[in-house]
Amino acid sequence: MNSQERYTDLAPDLRISRVVTGLWQIADMERDGESVNLDESARSMQAYTAAGLSTFDMADHYGSSEEIAGHFARNYLDGQPAQLLTKWVPKPGGASRETVREAVQRALDRLQTDQVQLLQYHAWNYADPSYLDDLSYLKELKEEGLIGHLGLTNFDTAHLRVVLESGIDIVSNQVCFSLLDQRAANGMLKLCAEKNVKLLAFGTLAGGFLSERWLNTPEPDQSTLATWSQMKYKRYIDEAGGWPRFQNLLAVLHAAAGQHDVSVANIASRFILEQPAVGAVIIGARLGQSEHIENNKQLLDFTLSKESRAAIENALGTLTPIHGDCGDEYRKPPFLTASGDLSHHIETLPAPYPTSPGSDGQTLALSGTVWEDLAGFSRAVRKGDAIYVSGTTATHHDRVIGAQDPITQTHYVIDKLEGALQSLGGCLENVVRTRIFIRNMDDWEAVARVHGERFGHVQPANTLVRAELVGDEYLVEIEADAICPPQNGVR
Repeated sequence: MNSQERYTDLAPDLRISRVVTGLWQIADMERDGESVNLDESARSMQAYTAAGLSTFDMADHYGSSEEIAGHFARNYLDGQPAQLLTKWVPKPGGASRETVREAVQRALDRLQTDQVQLLQYHAWNYADPSYLDDLSYLKELKEEGLIGHLGLTNFDTAHLRVVLESGIDIVSNQVCFSLLDQRAANGMLKLCAEKNVKLLAFGTLAGGFLSERWLNTPEPDQSTLATWSQMKYKRYIDEAGGWPRFQNLLAVLHAAAGQHDVSVANIASRFILEQPAVGAVIIGARLGQSEHIENNKQLLDFTLSKESRAAIENALGTLTPIHGDCGDEYRKPPFLTASGDLSHHIETLPAPYPTSPGSDGQTLALSGTVWEDLAGFSRAVRKGDAIYVSGTTATHHDRVIGAQDPITQTHYVIDKLEGALQSLGGCLENVVRTRIFIRNMDDWEAVARVHGERFGHVQPANTLVRAELVGDEYLVEIEADAICPPQNGVR
């Protein structure tokens, strides 16, 4: 395989290895409160760059991974190229411009550099529009030169589109994508190809389960698993149909591995690497303990045969598809995390919008758009068990999200509806009626399909009509009524 196929260009000035070394295991190695040896871990990274595996992925919450990478770059890189990719995963609820700058400066200090090559951002709750403010502040720091390029992590298809249509230049989206988890194939790959965004796929080895080690073995008990990755990906196996179906998949991979004279892990990752728009696969390493460098190099030295690909695709057809879209495991049940919930990630989700008491026992939610003050209305009102959400457009502060894209505008409008409901103790599942107003009749199907995507499991009463909306930039407006039980003392 030529050198061009060993690397992918996220941008003209950012070429990364198609096999990225992930450092999330550092957090697992340090979970008992003891830090790994900084110098020994940094020195162990030399073997990767010597093998041509020059790209490392880390995050602000992967233990001391950023400090290790910075120490490596400062003391052991020896003039060789390396790409240090990191993430910022803020607490939910939005941050100030100053807080965002502090987060980026912290990464710069840890990495001992004056520019983060790729900063990847994670949002916890799309119903809280403050994530767009965070990204706008990051864009300012990119323009200032502190960030080379912006990426996302664990964004779903709809909200990758929202970000792109908001004028934020995104070069990559890092998501779980494996033989067990094919959610990215349900629209994400297509959007990434259209928008020239590269997908960075993690979980391709399912925490090591997609290997010879687990072939023809008894099913392990969740409580006996040794690492956070194993705890996490055993949940994926269960969701995908259970251990017997997983064993069937492993048998097919084992046969393909024999045909190609590679490992089962190589076959599992290569299948994902060959998907359109996938820029790289991220394979975790326990620095100084379990590295598999030669095996990872081998991943770039072959391509799957048509026969092997067909056999794998047939085996995938026997699995139960993981429900939802990319990143849903961090936002809604079932939480496919190591703990099975979000307890080791966040403490609580703050309300997207402020609320205040109104007249006659009402509670009001305000989203802060100019229209609310101008026309004297609330984004939503709760009285008793009923919540009424005003006609809502794709307005964020004083700008429109989605330009002339009805799909993006509709998703963002429904996010705002959801944010208003959450702020008053409700949710989309409580909605009993929606009313949709569209400017252009040609947009009806695109808007209706988004409504179906977001409300298909609820199926509220609905009306869609063409109307002359206020403001030429608005393509769609939606209002909603919901009935929900008392929650958190709100009525």
